[in-house]
Amino acid sequence: MTQPQGIAFYDFDGTLASCNVVTQYAFVARHHPSRPRAALKFARLLLAVPFWIGLDLYSRRRFNEMFFREYRGLSRAWLSEVADELFQRVIRPSIFPGARALVEADRASGFRTVLVTGTLDLALKPVVRHFGFDDVICNSLIFEDGAATGEVAAPLIAEREKVEAMHRLSRSRGLDLARSKAYSDSISDLPMLEAVGHPAAVNPERRLRRVALERAWPILDLKQRQAGPEPIAPSRCRTS
Repeated sequence: MTQPQGIAFYDFDGTLASCNVVTQYAFVARHHPSRPRAALKFARLLLAVPFWIGLDLYSRRRFNEMFFREYRGLSRAWLSEVADELFQRVIRPSIFPGARALVEADRASGFRTVLVTGTLDLALKPVVRHFGFDDVICNSLIFEDGAATGEVAAPLIAEREKVEAMHRLSRSRGLDLARSKAYSDSISDLPMLEAVGHPAAVNPERRLRRVALERAWPILDLKQRQAGPEPIAPSRCRTS
């Protein structure tokens, strides 16, 4: 088997799909087996949306840490059962038209494909099957007696923790980050993009777009693109 030339790391929320941890939890909350609890959880989520938006702008790590507490008390067995329905009804329709072609193009070019996201693992198994990722770096809930505690297993994946996990994976696979790629839509993932030799901004929000333009990074629009991108030219990318 041919050794991959590097790793292609993909953020998920906003990069490959328009859904995010909030819309995923909204589906879970609305479909709770107990109708009164479902109504309560969903109503509480709607009322807290402005708070969650502000917290996410302040710190993605702090957002993840606090938001996943909403899962407290939910059954591991039930969350596993609802994962495929969550994918079919929420995640799959939100996947951008050019997302799968991007992953397939990198794989065809000899890159190991890795999903690196703050999303919970319980929502990602169908995503991994859909894209055929080689590895996944993500968050996992802690369960006691079959119920979620609201805590996340360490290390919580966000911001610079993503970079540390990328370094660990690259070392374990014997691959060089300087020859690797990374894709994200958010300025919170700037450390992730700076960690590789070939970063690209995907559907970037305003702040990341500005950085990408200043550094001459490729900017991709997967919302419209139907085919894989052209190979990234090394001369346009950071190599140190």
